[in-house]
Amino acid sequence: MMRQKTIQKAVQMCGVGLHSGRKVNMRLLPADSNTGIVFRRVDLSPVVDIPLCAKRVNDTVLATSIFNADGIRVSTVEHLLSAISGLGIDNLVIEIDAPEIPIVDGSANPFTFMLLSCAGLVKQKAAKKIFKIKEMVRVTDGDKWAMLEPANYLSLDFSIDFQHPIIVSSDQRFSITLTPETYVSELSRARTFGFIKDIEYLQKKGLCLGASLDNAIGLDEYRVVNEEGLRYRNEFVRHKILDAIGDLFVCGHSILGAFTAYKSGHALNNKLINTVLERSTAWELMTFEDENLNPNFSTPLLV
Repeated sequence: MMRQKTIQKAVQMCGVGLHSGRKVNMRLLPADSNTGIVFRRVDLSPVVDIPLCAKRVNDTVLATSIFNADGIRVSTVEHLLSAISGLGIDNLVIEIDAPEIPIVDGSANPFTFMLLSCAGLVKQKAAKKIFKIKEMVRVTDGDKWAMLEPANYLSLDFSIDFQHPIIVSSDQRFSITLTPETYVSELSRARTFGFIKDIEYLQKKGLCLGASLDNAIGLDEYRVVNEEGLRYRNEFVRHKILDAIGDLFVCGHSILGAFTAYKSGHALNNKLINTVLERSTAWELMTFEDENLNPNFSTPLLV
């Protein structure tokens, strides 16, 4: 039987919010089977729990934010959710004392290290629930588009189109079949990126107040300004896939399907998963009591 997973013990970190610029203390706690992913705002009295749900995503401007019915939010959740999804974790409580997840180094690598090396993963008794795509669903926004279609694994194929000398010279398309191993080695270290000329404008709008070259790739008109350069030659498109994994995971479960996108972002990724959810024939929530029923599920992602 493929079983649900949580972490073995509580772990914590301190960082800065990308958009708020505020210090954030975060604790990750084990959770019982069938709890799902729960964000907990411990800076509020009483403490507020916000369960992960696609319908609770009400803001996708430069990040993905989750709200409850009273408008209380947790922002910039996509990198942490990407790590949780990439490692196949089902149940977790995320405590924070601020309205935003810490950006750390702008990738998911600190979160994967925290979850794997510091907390450790543990299988639970309950069967794993898998979000299986049964029909092709495609959404568009101008020339941008994103699609999910049936497959016996989770694969992602993403293309970007940035007219910047460094990005043009790199591969602007990347494909991957997701397992914890491929997630950690091929995606987790890819950082968010931005153009230096845009930062002043965004900060006037109250965004990117915590942005720095310590937590993002900075680009001027011609080059990468970070002294250490890139972690992957095509780090830009790899980060877009990292984001998409987190954005799609707002359905609360590991997805079984093929994701393909062109120039997609948080808003379109969220539109895609909500469109799938609205079509009852396009998906089903399933479990495998006997993983030998389908050898394609031998991938570590679902074990």
